[in-house]
Amino acid sequence: MQPLLDVRNLTVAMPAGRGAAPVRIIDDISYSLEDNQTLGIVGESGSGKSMQALALLGLLPPRSRALVHGEVMFQGHNLLTLSQNALRAVRGAQIGMIFQEPMTSLNPVLTIGRQLAEPLVHHMGMSHARARRRAVDLLSLVGITDAARRVRQYPFQFSGGMRQRVMIAMAIACKPKLLIGDEPTTALDVTIQAQIIALIRDLREELKMSIIWITHDMGVVAAMADRMQVLYAGKIMEMGPVEQVFSAPRSAYTWSLLQSIPGRGQRPREPLFQIAGQPVDPARRPPGDPFAPRNPFATARCFAQAPPLRPVSPDDSRHLVAAWYDLPRCLAELDKGNAP
Repeated sequence: MQPLLDVRNLTVAMPAGRGAAPVRIIDDISYSLEDNQTLGIVGESGSGKSMQALALLGLLPPRSRALVHGEVMFQGHNLLTLSQNALRAVRGAQIGMIFQEPMTSLNPVLTIGRQLAEPLVHHMGMSHARARRRAVDLLSLVGITDAARRVRQYPFQFSGGMRQRVMIAMAIACKPKLLIGDEPTTALDVTIQAQIIALIRDLREELKMSIIWITHDMGVVAAMADRMQVLYAGKIMEMGPVEQVFSAPRSAYTWSLLQSIPGRGQRPREPLFQIAGQPVDPARRPPGDPFAPRNPFATARCFAQAPPLRPVSPDDSRHLVAAWYDLPRCLAELDKGNAP
């Protein structure tokens, strides 16, 4: 049985000026997503998370002159080879997307109801009257009270959390098979964030859709994802079931991200764990493992040769890591007081 989404050797490169080789922002990544499954994609800012999502849907701006290679198979069709008209028929109808900032994604001069009705008219052929009635139902579905009145209002009359709920309503309006959330809870306070996560989980069960959830928050991934992908400098450093990756990380980058989460017993003035150094500049990517300059467990091979993504053991093909070192052994040595 074919997966719902099958990404094969996806590469996104940007022109680097006269005579220079294109700069790889997404570097030869592959993964798949099954029906009714949630994949969390995590990593620091600049790791390529949003770029990956935009490339999947053909939303990279033309002026960027991005070079996209590979295959993105969705229900048997390669999205990267579809015409613009065919791709527009997929976006919104079969794949919905929630963008980072709802205030810049919503049109400030159109009512919420009109913006919700547009994909219903365009993709599902509804009449304008029926689409307006459905817009009211969608607002109610995402937890906005008095929807019949609010549907006639404008984005500025909604709070940040409510605007994000409107964006979710737009993304699921046509009951897509796949929903992509590009850091949609980043600008929200923790209470609203928890409500949005609970809402998405409920909608997943109700609509039987798959989800790709992009975030820098490991706690959000733990709360809602089945599998996770750890991205750094456009490369997958680790990928596998959430519980397995959290309990037994095999990449030093994953381990560092987990160490950066404040512990439950953290004292008020106790210093937080920090990852040494700065994220790598894609235009100055090191020849080996891109995380090697920041990795306390890096070996000479890490600096010279890029590790492939491979199973952590012959008995488990679901948990993959790109590393030459043995992280559990390195951590054991660290516990003994030996320098890595």
